Amino acid sequence: MGAKKKALRVVVDTNVLVSAQLFRGPLARIVEAWEHGRIVPIVSAATFAEFRRVLGYPKFSLTKEDIVLIVEQHILPFFEVVEVNAQAAQVCRDPQDDKFLACAVAGTADFLVTCDRDLLDLERYKGIGIIPPADLLRRL
Repeated sequence: MGAKKKALRVVVDTNVLVSAQLFRGPLARIVEAWEHGRIVPIVSAATFAEFRRVLGYPKFSLTKEDIVLIVEQHILPFFEVVEVNAQAAQVCRDPQDDKFLACAVAGTADFLVTCDRDLLDLERYKGIGIIPPADLLRRL
């Protein structure tokens, strides 16, 4: 018998997380991966707040009840919430993205998964790989 693979610890940025959760494309495989324990998604208070805020954008046409359902049934049961004690300040070209780097460090993530060029151009941060979703899907 082969050894069971250790689940990858990942921070999924907001755009990837919203796309994976709301749209039935290739990124939906990321949802399947966390539901089946192949990845452990990590959020902090700041990254989670951004996710909730983005779900409320009018373009998604989600009701408050829809958002509560997504959060309570598809996010909170599977995500590890970490406390960020050290901020990543002025690391990324876009300072709004530093919260994802801080979350990844606090959660000892293997990867930060993003489509954001400001983050991808860093390639690594404190030993954490910064990869596009396609790279994560190839690893699963």
